Amino acid sequence: MNSNKKAGKLVGILFILAAVTAVIGLLLYDSILNEPDYLIQGSEHANRVILGAVMELILIVSVVGTAMTMFPFLKLYNETIALWHVGFRFLEAVVIIIGIISILSLLTLSREYVAGGAPDIALYEASGTLLKAIHEWTFLMGPNFMLGINTMMYSFIFYKSKLVPRFIPILGMIGATLILICAFLVMFGVIQQISIFGGLLALPIAANEMILAIWLIVKGFNESAIDSLSAKRRYKEFSLSEFEC
Repeated sequence: MNSNKKAGKLVGILFILAAVTAVIGLLLYDSILNEPDYLIQGSEHANRVILGAVMELILIVSVVGTAMTMFPFLKLYNETIALWHVGFRFLEAVVIIIGIISILSLLTLSREYVAGGAPDIALYEASGTLLKAIHEWTFLMGPNFMLGINTMMYSFIFYKSKLVPRFIPILGMIGATLILICAFLVMFGVIQQISIFGGLLALPIAANEMILAIWLIVKGFNESAIDSLSAKRRYKEFSLSEFEC
């Protein structure tokens, strides 16, 4: 029971850490992503940009950590979905890494631009536009598309297994659906990701993660549900071994 409580607390802490580092990282990138003279501003605020990259590296650890810590509980109900969840969490982490590399490459471009004196502005701006586009697409694929798939998988298992109160995974599945809709709307140019509509569509999934995190920190996973799922899994494995014999 103590190990289950500790695992629940760890998952909750990692969810909160992921949310905090994601927001801080994006704010620290502001000078190199949103300023008109980003080729100059990026170099002038290099330490902020690098700190933003560090925040996203912590985000990656948190993302993978939630999947690995939840896996033993999710597999009690359905090991296949639990494995898919881990796999897609790793894909989400890979997408974030690509975004980090694009930002750091943009920082290098900014430094070269400033050090170059009178460089070919058109060439630098074209390269900068490409790197910013890579980050923009990874920011869509990670926090929206992959997040929606991952949230749908673990929320479905939480709903069916009753590892947490059902109102939480219901909110999670609603949030996952809305964030996936948001991803497709952004992809087709209907809305902007950073906009009022984008924020409204992202709000339920953000609320789900925070409510789930607080619940797990305070209450942990439902012990009776764990016992029930473990008993069913042992019975299934015993029956399978008997059949094979």
